[in-house]
Amino acid sequence: MNTLKTLSLGLLVATTSGLALAAPVDYKIDPTHTATVFSWNHFGFSTPSANFSDIQGVIKVDEQNPAKSAVEVTIPVSSVNTNVKALDSEFQQEGWFNAAKYPNITFKSTKVETKDKKHFKIYGNLTVKGVSKPVVLNATLNNKGLHPMTKLPTVGFNATTSFNRSAFGIGNYVPNVGDKITVNITTEASTAK
Repeated sequence: MNTLKTLSLGLLVATTSGLALAAPVDYKIDPTHTATVFSWNHFGFSTPSANFSDIQGVIKVDEQNPAKSAVEVTIPVSSVNTNVKALDSEFQQEGWFNAAKYPNITFKSTKVETKDKKHFKIYGNLTVKGVSKPVVLNATLNNKGLHPMTKLPTVGFNATTSFNRSAFGIGNYVPNVGDKITVNITTEASTAK
């Protein structure tokens, strides 16, 4: 009888341990190792770029069912850096991002498609200036494991997307200054301490 109890207890522990391993894991985005760089065509002469920083959010990774993974991100408009102070200030104004009324850009995923173990399509809604539109991020898993410095479980991704800025009510100087915005994202995210 004791052997049966021990066996039953062992199976219960193994089962619940398996369930714990299968649970989705939330990774908090590290804003110091995350950048969102967007670029555009400038009168056909150059391709300027700008960066948003202080990005906050969570990447939920479900290894057992990757399609149930999710991403939610908040980007403060005030963090934009074009390396031109006058342009940074202009971008805050009503005719551009209108940061006083819409201080954040957000992205919330709606679906994740797995191409293979390292490549994903992340579908979601991008909200800029109060307007939400669907976009698709083409994401690549760079690494997953214990971070050598923090010793925390960490994931790292790169992703790209593009969209027309006029769709979000920011159509200044189109078509001379390009409507299409190309976005390159890199991020590290770790579990909580």
